[in-house]
Amino acid sequence: MMEQILTYLSEHRWVVEVFVIILATAVIRLVAKVLFDRVAVQLAKTHNLYDDALLEAGRRPLGLAIWVMGISFAAEFVGGKELQAEIFSYVDVTRDVAVIWLLIWFALRFIRFVEDHIVDRGYGRRTVDQTTARAVSKLLRATVIITGILLALQAFGISVAGVLAFGGIGGIAVGFAARDLLANFFGALMIFLDRPFSVGDWIRSPDREIEGTVEEIGWRQTRIRTFDKRPLYVPNSIFASLAVENPSRMRNRRIKETIGIRYDDINVMAPIVRDVEAMLRAHEAIDTSQTLMVNFNEFGPSSVDFFIYCFTKTTVWTEFHQIKQDVLLKIAGIIEAHQAEIAFPTRTLHISPEPEPLAQPRSEAVS
Repeated sequence: MMEQILTYLSEHRWVVEVFVIILATAVIRLVAKVLFDRVAVQLAKTHNLYDDALLEAGRRPLGLAIWVMGISFAAEFVGGKELQAEIFSYVDVTRDVAVIWLLIWFALRFIRFVEDHIVDRGYGRRTVDQTTARAVSKLLRATVIITGILLALQAFGISVAGVLAFGGIGGIAVGFAARDLLANFFGALMIFLDRPFSVGDWIRSPDREIEGTVEEIGWRQTRIRTFDKRPLYVPNSIFASLAVENPSRMRNRRIKETIGIRYDDINVMAPIVRDVEAMLRAHEAIDTSQTLMVNFNEFGPSSVDFFIYCFTKTTVWTEFHQIKQDVLLKIAGIIEAHQAEIAFPTRTLHISPEPEPLAQPRSEAVS
């Protein structure tokens, strides 16, 4: 049996050579894996985003590339020396396309890793807008994919110049057929450039019934989650002609209230206004660098009114209402401390006394 095997191998030396090539490929792949593991341990001690991105993006494509190169060399060797099958004439093209595909895969993994972690503050102190990061990553991915397709066509012998010329002519037809799609695309581009809002912002429009939190900004539409948790899909072209408010970017929240006391308590209006203003200026949650006003404002139908106008330091909705509640309760305490009362709608009715009947003349009474 052993002699037969040796005889076969001596007559078919290409089998041994192919085995050696595959074995060498496996060894190189193992060495690359060990090196990647050691490099990963060293890079874990640093906080450099792009080093980690290169390592994570290149690990699997490089391992597969080693196998592709080894198998392609083995197939090329067999086809060139022993077997003259037509299929082996496509080894070079297949290898070139595989390498292009692996490069695209590596680039896409690198872009994805950077996009997912560039907003992570663990990699640096500089804050990057998530919407901008996603927009740039989408543009880069589209560029990489289009470039890879053109290179693959070139590898198959298809003229790239002809493809581009056909694309230019076809682009005109596509432009007429997909006007809305292009309008939404350029609308998204304007959002990414002007940045009127970002993912996570609370926006609303006084022109349309649009209000909620931005969840995703795509190339065709923007997804907004309304406050009753319904998804709202808005085509991006609408934002080109729509007024949009972005309350998430406000620096303060405003407290604006009018409070009335009874007309009977008008003599204590001045000290009440003074004490309320002092309370607001001393309140730790009120931003005294902004406009702060407390003034007697109006003689109302059933009350004398004063108003408060100030801004909180926080913009968080829930915290704002806690602060506003505290301010209003303290105002009620100040009014009570001055032995006054908050007025409520009242109406005073004045009734004139009925006139007494006139006395009749005595002569008429006798008759």
